[in-house]
Amino acid sequence: MALFAFTDYSGKEFIFQLNNEQRIAEARRILSGDETMSIHVMGRIRKTAQSYNPGWSFHLDPDTITFFTMAIEVCDSSIVYTEENLDEACGAFLPGCFWCPWSSRLTREVTASVNA
Repeated sequence: MALFAFTDYSGKEFIFQLNNEQRIAEARRILSGDETMSIHVMGRIRKTAQSYNPGWSFHLDPDTITFFTMAIEVCDSSIVYTEENLDEACGAFLPGCFWCPWSSRLTREVTASVNA
């Protein structure tokens, strides 16, 4: 298990958990600069807060997270917009709870406690 963070154009940070060793290695390649194409984060949102992701009332399901180069527009939304419209998510907004923030940029591996 490992925690990583990304930001979007707003500069806000979103922390997510990865359980899959292949995905963890992929995230580390992105952070090191070895991977330069599939650098954006996508996955299915869950409408529950997680202690490792303070400030947000939703999180990404670790088993659905992948990295992408390009994705369809219907799953694009900023972190803040997703939070503000969470009650509408998984319907016409973010169908199937699938979220792919186009401006997401992996910024760091979270190694310290994130208790806020």
